[in-house]
Amino acid sequence: MVCTTDKNKVTTIKKALKALGKKNFVFIMHNGSFPSVEGENTGFGTINSQAGRNFIDYAAGLFDAIQMGPAGKTKSSDSSPYCGTIFSNNPLFIDLKELTTPKWYNILSESTFNEIIENNPNKNTNKTSYSYITVKQAQALSEAYENFIKLNNKALMQEFEVYKSENDSWLDKDSLYEALSIEHETDYWPNWKSKTDKNLFNPKSYEEKIEYAKRIEEISKKYAKEIDEYKFIQFVLSKQNAQTKKYADSKGIKMIADRQVAFSDRDCWAYQSLFLEGWCLGCPPDYFSKDGQAWGFPVIDPEKLYNSDGSLGEAGILMKNLFKKMFRENPGGVRIDHIVGLIDPWVYKSGKKPMPECGAGRLYSSPEHPELAKYAIPRIEDLDSNMTPDNEKRVKNLTDEQIKLYGRLIEKIVIAAAQEEGLTKDAIVCEDLGTLTNPVAAVMKAYDLLGMRLTQFTVATEPNDPYRCKNITPKCWAMVGTHDNRPVTLWAKSLVNTHEGYLHVKNLVEDLFQEADNKDDIIIEMTKNAEFLKETKLVELFACKAENLQMFFTDFFNMSQTYNTPGTSGDKNWSLRLPDNFAQMQTINLPLILKKAIIARGSQFAEQNKEIIKELDEIQ
Repeated sequence: MVCTTDKNKVTTIKKALKALGKKNFVFIMHNGSFPSVEGENTGFGTINSQAGRNFIDYAAGLFDAIQMGPAGKTKSSDSSPYCGTIFSNNPLFIDLKELTTPKWYNILSESTFNEIIENNPNKNTNKTSYSYITVKQAQALSEAYENFIKLNNKALMQEFEVYKSENDSWLDKDSLYEALSIEHETDYWPNWKSKTDKNLFNPKSYEEKIEYAKRIEEISKKYAKEIDEYKFIQFVLSKQNAQTKKYADSKGIKMIADRQVAFSDRDCWAYQSLFLEGWCLGCPPDYFSKDGQAWGFPVIDPEKLYNSDGSLGEAGILMKNLFKKMFRENPGGVRIDHIVGLIDPWVYKSGKKPMPECGAGRLYSSPEHPELAKYAIPRIEDLDSNMTPDNEKRVKNLTDEQIKLYGRLIEKIVIAAAQEEGLTKDAIVCEDLGTLTNPVAAVMKAYDLLGMRLTQFTVATEPNDPYRCKNITPKCWAMVGTHDNRPVTLWAKSLVNTHEGYLHVKNLVEDLFQEADNKDDIIIEMTKNAEFLKETKLVELFACKAENLQMFFTDFFNMSQTYNTPGTSGDKNWSLRLPDNFAQMQTINLPLILKKAIIARGSQFAEQNKEIIKELDEIQ
């Protein structure tokens, strides 16, 4: 285990990382997965807690940043953080314990807090209790709000009023949705009975605009308390987030945000006038899904993104404000999930399968499509006529002007937002895993964006596979796995004594044991030894040329439980937490792995860094 309180060990590890050309070493863990301290397990983790600060202390020095998951408010029926709101943050991330202290004027009673802990069904496990805490957290925060109003602290009240004023552009809509969810007894707006309430921000005429304005005023008065309470909860969370950021900054740790491709139900309702009517975002048919993936997420209307003069339209301003908020609150940067969804999205008709024969296609790459042609950037003659619409390589010719059109959302919104918040485009982490369309690859190259290389995705039969160690280039982010993958421990166990495992082992030996005289012996041993295979897979990560590394918490802490299994739902998914005793857990043997990574670079490189190797030997 690397104890980050041991400065000599950390110093040696940082020297080794620098020698291997690593600029950033980032820990990945979603907010709900943070541990608890004894006696404070409510059923959900948060970095805003004392346990969160303890982990920041643990990570300080060794890691440069913590990659968080999406921060939006999730649905009561779905724990996936990738369906959260784009502006409102998740109330589950509020540390209730702090509200029982004088810092918050004891606006939450100790008895309420203790009752939540006592009845947490998973209080003795490293699992969240999503359905349980969603209800209990709401009840506790309602109590806190009522006591806040009774308290009538002038300074805190004034601070709250300023917060509401500064964030009214999104806070008013999100809180109004909360009121309407109470009115209709469901937080899923398509099931609301009132057509007016479904379309309050999507009027089709002047008369409807007047009518809807009156309805907004009516609901705002009827549910004034509930609306104000929603805003208060966001206020509390913003203060705790700012406090955590300040603490992390003092320890040299930055936060990296995660922008999902989806919009929540709340956002779909609030901004539906900006979405392309009748179309949804998804994935085309592929090896994993012959019918494609019907995500059901709305698609931003291209005609609302930009004005005729090239300036940002209403949808463009919305998107830029979203990214500005994320970069402002997370100086470590923003990870963009499914970057193809911004550059070259696959869209399908609502209610249909996401297949070409059902009318689906690339929004900006379908000049032959009767309905999507008006948005197309390439011409029909730029396509490979022998390839189907779902083939990722069908756009064969692209001019510089066309690449710029594909990339204008990246340039005018994402990069511009980062720069306006004092960051560079290197603060943008692009999830570009899998086969990319030619337009996406061209935009990534033109704007010099940092994509990802996930070594667990290596196709062992492809010598030029981009995820294989020898093919990973410096300008990227490399990792063994993400939230959607099995831990490397399980990956290695699944390949022991298999032909596929042999192919992976053969490649690893070719890439990392080039000068070994006993390659065959190493292959035989690694093929049957899961621990050796796992260790070598980790060595590969540090030995590759990538300048930026990320490591998911299950891999660093040698865990054998999976955080998320794609395609599944329910409380068991997205529920894994770092155990409360994480500081005593056996982590990967980082000094040994770094030593082997240096040796894997060749005898000359090892000789140049022999003093570092010696120091790594001393701290194992």
